[in-house]
Amino acid sequence: MSENEQGTTNGAMDDQWSTAFEEAKQAQPAPQPKKNEVEARPASFGNLKHENNGSITNMEMLLDIPLTVAVEIGRTRMLVKDLLQLGQGAVVELEKLAGEPMEILVNGRLIARGEAVVVNDKFGVKLTDIVSQSERLNRLK
Repeated sequence: MSENEQGTTNGAMDDQWSTAFEEAKQAQPAPQPKKNEVEARPASFGNLKHENNGSITNMEMLLDIPLTVAVEIGRTRMLVKDLLQLGQGAVVELEKLAGEPMEILVNGRLIARGEAVVVNDKFGVKLTDIVSQSERLNRLK
């Protein structure tokens, strides 16, 4: 083949390829959303009413949310073999010293410290210190 014939052949082949690619693009269906996909849209919240001091007056909607409150006397780490050897009357040493305040946790987050008391033959906790907001935020890091 001469150079001129090769150029004509290559040019015709390039035209065929570009035509084929165009046809393939047009034949492809538009992407459909998956069955479990949900369209994202901006959240909208109802208007919150504020008093003069800026506090929210419709806090009543939060009052029925259940929370888990726990009082922690102390913690320790043990091997499984040591745990299995415990029996009635065994003493487990905790990391806290006697007389140190207990920790009050709400949903696993420290919110206060206190001391044990007995009220009507039931144990209770007298709050001695409420954890500050800045201290709670520092514990999140």
